[in-house]
Amino acid sequence: MPRPRVHDLQELLDAAERLAADVGARGLTVRAVAAAAGVSNGSIYHAFGSLASLLGQVWLRAATSFLDLQSRLVDQATNPVSAVVAAADAPAVFAGQRPAAARMLLTVKREHLLGPELPTELADALLALDKRLVSLLVRLAHLVWNRRDAAAVAVVTTCVVDLPTALFRRPLTAAEPIDQPTRDRLAAAVRAVLDVPPRKE
Repeated sequence: MPRPRVHDLQELLDAAERLAADVGARGLTVRAVAAAAGVSNGSIYHAFGSLASLLGQVWLRAATSFLDLQSRLVDQATNPVSAVVAAADAPAVFAGQRPAAARMLLTVKREHLLGPELPTELADALLALDKRLVSLLVRLAHLVWNRRDAAAVAVVTTCVVDLPTALFRRPLTAAEPIDQPTRDRLAAAVRAVLDVPPRKE
């Protein structure tokens, strides 16, 4: 039996991504993904080897696209504070482009979606993404305060990870658009946090 074509694989990933966003980790089974994609269970095993591998690919694809976008938004910012605001607002921009992926990344815990049987190469790729995010946080701390220490990075993490999660999770969970007032509140909150410098190490 020939291996599925590349666009067929993308359609499978799209279906699994939508399902993860809609039902969360508990509802993700090979049968459910196969039904959502309109393929047989065997097609999924043939293409990915296991459900763990499929879900790992789904998360890796979404997280890579998100970090690519976030990095571009930071690069386009005109000053350090605007760069942090842009990084914080990236989930809203991403949700406008890829709503299912944004919902999955912000509302489904990765450890619930991806089990311990994740193939080594995928686990390594996800670890590389984690390192890439940390590098971005360190870069932003350096831009704002010319510091790379843990206290400075923790403040940036509050701005880029904690605040967007708190403000954007509700609309994303409800599959609603993130409105401009919510994004404006996030920007105001980020600027307020940055107004209080991190403690001295």
